[in-house]
Amino acid sequence: MTAIAFLIGVLVLVIGLAVSIALHEIGHLLPAKLFGVRVGQYMIGFGPTLWSRRIGETEYGVKLLPLGGFISMSGMFPPAPDGEARPTRRSRLFATMIQDARDANAETMIAGDDRVFYKLPVWKRIIIMLGGPVMNLLLAFVLSAIALSAIGVTQGTTTVASVSQCVIPASAERADCQSSDPTAPAAAAGIRPGDTIVSIGGTPVSTFDEAAAIIQRSPGQALPVVVERDGTAQTLTVTPVSTDRAVIGSDGRPAVDAAGATEYQTVGFAGLSPQSALVPQPIWAGPEATIQQVGAVGQIMTQLPVRVYDTAVDLFTGQPRDPNGPLSVVGAGRLAGEFAAVDAPILARVQSIISLLAALNIALFVFNLIPLLPLDGGHVVVALWDGLKRWIARVRGKVARPVDATKLVPLTFVVVVLLIGMGGVLFLADVFNPIQLL
Repeated sequence: MTAIAFLIGVLVLVIGLAVSIALHEIGHLLPAKLFGVRVGQYMIGFGPTLWSRRIGETEYGVKLLPLGGFISMSGMFPPAPDGEARPTRRSRLFATMIQDARDANAETMIAGDDRVFYKLPVWKRIIIMLGGPVMNLLLAFVLSAIALSAIGVTQGTTTVASVSQCVIPASAERADCQSSDPTAPAAAAGIRPGDTIVSIGGTPVSTFDEAAAIIQRSPGQALPVVVERDGTAQTLTVTPVSTDRAVIGSDGRPAVDAAGATEYQTVGFAGLSPQSALVPQPIWAGPEATIQQVGAVGQIMTQLPVRVYDTAVDLFTGQPRDPNGPLSVVGAGRLAGEFAAVDAPILARVQSIISLLAALNIALFVFNLIPLLPLDGGHVVVALWDGLKRWIARVRGKVARPVDATKLVPLTFVVVVLLIGMGGVLFLADVFNPIQLL
């Protein structure tokens, strides 16, 4: 059953990613048609076409490799200037690449048809190119809202799941009680599994975190604890003892000192463990989480070459990878499979996979805003440059030619090679040195 659950998780991730890509391209398609641009193709995937159907002037289809998608708009770039010589066999490689891009662009245009992309006002071109990333952002908002507000977050409740029978220092590195270990305060007070904590020290509590915070800051203090047992309220007295607890760093892992030893702090301890449940969050929790993740992913993108280099180093040295680092589609699929196969309630597994899909859409949003061709952000930069060039020409009483973005094909080629290289590193790392979260 675990293997089947793993495969189901991977399948759900693949379908969710395909839907995300399809919606991204719809984000480009709808404004393009609204502004009158002729759209020849709307395709999900790359490579050979598996299925297609023409509706009106647009061919809609699915290709073999579901790793992206595209729409083919008429006249993405202006035609080559009249009289410009075509490259010969002796011409440089980049000149030939530019001409090939112009030839492909010319095939999308129909003689006498002005329904071309490059003739649109700058603001319309920007809307078309930002439509895809914005669609991913909106999908991330929806998915985060479903995961956090409709399903909820796994949290410790105020209902007691288990009571420790003794106090074992964290530095002891053992789990079994010994005769020399003192009785845990909660057990000594008579708290039982199934009790629901109502208040501690006169302070009402609604989550286990609130109860734990009071206990941890009150070592040696006698605390009246009101619990509900079998529908009846009872007041017990718990005196937390001082114990060592590992200091947890901002990355969620135990902090270590300069010598590499785990750091400990003294806190109050009662010996209670809570029952866990999915607790729906406020409706604004999803948007807040999405905005925070956009900032975090944006920071990762600004350091992407360095992060990929670190991933490559970890791959060859066998060091554990940064859980907050970049990953490929393979890595995302592996995480989805692990989330689906973990020993947890089905709804909690669904929540984890939906949250992962939300994170992937945030990554698609931020990644496509990188201001380099062939990404959407690169086309936005070209549109802005074209608008600035035309404005300067009008001020000078002249007419400017449209910006010929085909001249940037060599740079685009370099960007594509770098992206393929980084993708290859992440792919290998996700296969041979995957991120360990569970």
